[in-house]
Parts: sequence; structure tokens; C-alpha cells
Amino acid sequence: AATGHTLKVSSGATGKFYSQIVAGAPFEVLVAADDETPKKLIADGLAVSGSAFTYAIGQLVLWSATPGLVDDQGAVLSKGSYAHIAIANPKLAPYGQAGLAVLKAKGLSESVAPKIVLAETIAQAYQFVSTGNAELGFVALSQVAVPGKPMQGSVWRVPASLYGEIRQDAVLLKTGAGKPAAQALLAYLKSPAAKAVIQSHGYLVR
Repeated sequence: AATGHTLKVSSGATGKFYSQIVAGAPFEVLVAADDETPKKLIADGLAVSGSAFTYAIGQLVLWSATPGLVDDQGAVLSKGSYAHIAIANPKLAPYGQAGLAVLKAKGLSESVAPKIVLAETIAQAYQFVSTGNAELGFVALSQVAVPGKPMQGSVWRVPASLYGEIRQDAVLLKTGAGKPAAQALLAYLKSPAAKAVIQSHGYLVR
């Protein structure tokens, strides 16, 4: 609104976007859910060297649409009676990788494995839990901490020590080099105004 530029936004799994960009999709900017994909695109010669930066640090939560089901220590993973837990595909989604890392850190990989329902993205993982198809799910805090609304269900904010930092980087793709709108978007993401919005939606910023 401030610049007069128009954005055409596609949302989906970072891993899928990587494949599409490699195949020639005409995206100009990638706002990724990890920091590895932008690095790979730079190495592949498909993104502008030096343009990647961390715009947000994601926070993983274990969430249930049922109030009181998830405790604030995550003990429900080992003690609770649940049939399904939704996790985004770890091959495509960094939050899926983080969810598996939590299970491994707690020594629950084998016991929980039969209950895992793989979603393509964290958006789909959230959908599985919100519709009751899975009682629990590893999702992003940003999905359940909506500004101005009370948090629904029950949630465990997973300590970052159990899964490491989910650094989310943005990068200028070669297709967007020299395009004022693409550069303006990346500049905006670094601004205090953007950082305030990002923080209000459940992310950490640097």
C-alpha cells in the first residue's frame, strides 16, 4: 500500500517451491520457512548472492483443538491417550523436521511413529488437528497465536533446545534482480514496521 507495488503471492511448502524454481517458475522473491533453501538457490545460481537474510525465527508448538489435552510440558506425548499426531512432511517442511527432532530428543521416535499422520505442509497439519482428524499436531506458534484473538484449544510451546532454531530466510531470486517491487518487498521485511507485524504473529526476530 505504501509503495504502490502489487504482490502476487503463492503459499505452500518451501521444498515444493525449491523444485518449482529449479524448474523455471517465474518467482522473483522466496520467503522461505528455512534458511537452507535460499542457500541452495544461491549455490545453484538461481538466487542473488548476498541477498538472503533471516526475516523471522519460527517457534514450534504441540497443539490440540481440545482444551486441556496438551499440558505445558508436553507430557501428553508419552502419557496421553491419542490415536493420531499430525506432522508436516519433514522432507518438505522445516517444522516437520523440528517435530521429529522433538520426538527423538524425548526418546519417543519409535513409540509415536505408528500414530504419525504426515501432512504436506504445516497448514495441512493444522487443518488435520483443527478438524479433529488428529488429536495433536506439531505446528507453528504463528498458526495458533492470532493477534487479537484468544488462543484456542491447548498448547505446549516447545523449548528451542529440543529442535534448534527455525531460521526463516528470504532471498532475491535471479528473476527478481533489478525489479523494484521485489527489492522493495525485501527492504520492507527488514523494517521495524514489518518486524513488529512478524513478532505479533508468534515469531522471533533479530
